[in-house]
Amino acid sequence: MQPIHRDSIQVNTDLNALIQVLAWFDQFNCPPVSYQTWMQCQLALAEGFTNAVRHAHQGQPVERLIDIEVVIFSEWLEIRIWDHGAPFNLIQKLKSLPSEMDTNAEGGRGLKLMERIADSLSYTRTEDDRNCLLIVKHYSESA
Repeated sequence: MQPIHRDSIQVNTDLNALIQVLAWFDQFNCPPVSYQTWMQCQLALAEGFTNAVRHAHQGQPVERLIDIEVVIFSEWLEIRIWDHGAPFNLIQKLKSLPSEMDTNAEGGRGLKLMERIADSLSYTRTEDDRNCLLIVKHYSESA
């Protein structure tokens, strides 16, 4: 299936870059993506980006780039976030987290939020020694 729209952005390893990332993501707030789906994906994107900065790139220079790509299809969208951190087993990490989210916890909710929002969530090591977080969200009734 051919994508309807695709765009990407590179930003520094800096939590302040989240403002730039979210402003860039505004372009995807249009059909076929519903507003509710866009908001959910915006939250997943913010969580994925901040996890890359706080965890994957912890201790790395601010100039270390994080790549983000969004691809829109007629029935779903894909968000990819690439980092240069040490790989980890996402499925194992998700299983180790409590099934109920502690809303008062300082951290640890991001992965669970992404898991609840996404129809598919994966974290894989790429051939160029980066990690790719893939968030897939369907928005079509027929999906």
